[in-house]
Amino acid sequence: MPIWVDADACPVPIREILCRAATHWRVQTTFIANHVIKLPPSPHIKARQVMQGFDVADNEIMDQLNAGDLVITQDIPLAAEAIEKGADVFNPRGQAFTKENIRQRLAMRNFMEEMRNAGQVTGGQAPFSQTDRKQFANKLDRWLQRNH
Repeated sequence: MPIWVDADACPVPIREILCRAATHWRVQTTFIANHVIKLPPSPHIKARQVMQGFDVADNEIMDQLNAGDLVITQDIPLAAEAIEKGADVFNPRGQAFTKENIRQRLAMRNFMEEMRNAGQVTGGQAPFSQTDRKQFANKLDRWLQRNH
């Protein structure tokens, strides 16, 4: 089961965890971004650079994705599409997007976007922490044990 990474906004520590896991588990892991991404040499790790543009990387992931694959993304609409196609999805903080929670996540995303557009919300997510790294690594390890 391949892993597809929406790499444009993937934190470097998560990229490193994914690369170590790809090599250890011998699982094909592809990082898709609209800029060059430095990755270690491995037959199990690939980078695919796509053109700049709205949803270009997302569309590339969806074109390649099969049911049962894993997608790593912070992009909630991409997560919703991937779930619809039968993929497992979680974000770089190790939080799963599922059939049960994706509608609520989409609704909250849309609400927050409306609030930002109206000038009502400032700020964003909390800084990426060591706890986030550990939670992601644990989630990835459980997924690999279950699916490899």
